[in-house]
Amino acid sequence: MDAIDRKILACLQQDAGIAIADLAHKVGLSPTPCWKRVQKLENAGVILRRVALVDPHKIGLGLTVFVSIETEDHSEPWLARFAAEVSAMPEVMDVYRMAGDVDYLLRVVVADTAAYDAFYRRLIASVPLKKVTSRFAMEHVKSTTAYYLAEAALVR
Repeated sequence: MDAIDRKILACLQQDAGIAIADLAHKVGLSPTPCWKRVQKLENAGVILRRVALVDPHKIGLGLTVFVSIETEDHSEPWLARFAAEVSAMPEVMDVYRMAGDVDYLLRVVVADTAAYDAFYRRLIASVPLKKVTSRFAMEHVKSTTAYYLAEAALVR
């Protein structure tokens, strides 16, 4: 991946719907080579998908909860079952397997505390868990989906 690819990625992370002609102009290419680079990045799996980002508050999902999970079972069968269960729960936005005193960290987005309680009950019924700790977000200070690409920092 060269500097032009990084510039393309920086631009697409800001606006995936940008026209190829505009993208090409921003990164200093003509449209056809730019389009070919975008296709190459998609085929290589660098660009996973293009999506619309939605304001959760405007669709009635105003509560973000970070859920720490500790388990006593670290076997492959337990992990496979746990991964399948949480992956099927639409409220779960992210799942991380952690190092340290917590085994898993989930980011859950729901409408309110009643919706979280319903989610929590389904979660604890799904697989054996040792400890579940919920932390409710009070304010969303920063949010980005764009990864920092140092060589592309000058792209506007």
